[in-house]
Amino acid sequence: MSVKHLKTEEFDAMMDGTPLAMVDFWAPWCGPCRMLGPVMEELAAQYEGKALVAKVNVDEEPELARRFGVMNIPTVVFLKNGQEFDRKVGAFPSAVFQEVLDKAL
Repeated sequence: MSVKHLKTEEFDAMMDGTPLAMVDFWAPWCGPCRMLGPVMEELAAQYEGKALVAKVNVDEEPELARRFGVMNIPTVVFLKNGQEFDRKVGAFPSAVFQEVLDKAL
């Protein structure tokens, strides 16, 4: 499965039916965000059927960024049953994200 690119209008519906999600708040002009892109794709494939891996473009969806208090990008927010339980700000290797996801599974 590939990374889902979410819009504001579909975000809540998607999270309601998802026990575990990792959402990358990013922008195309952000260098560290672009570096994180392949990591997110790799994790989407690795956690297919276990966790939703999604991206939200903060330029296109500023309301979602405000709702989650995203001040810097990339910010990766981890949600369990729709509630935030962790976040990472910055570009990290996949092992950092895997550790958070594995603890939540």
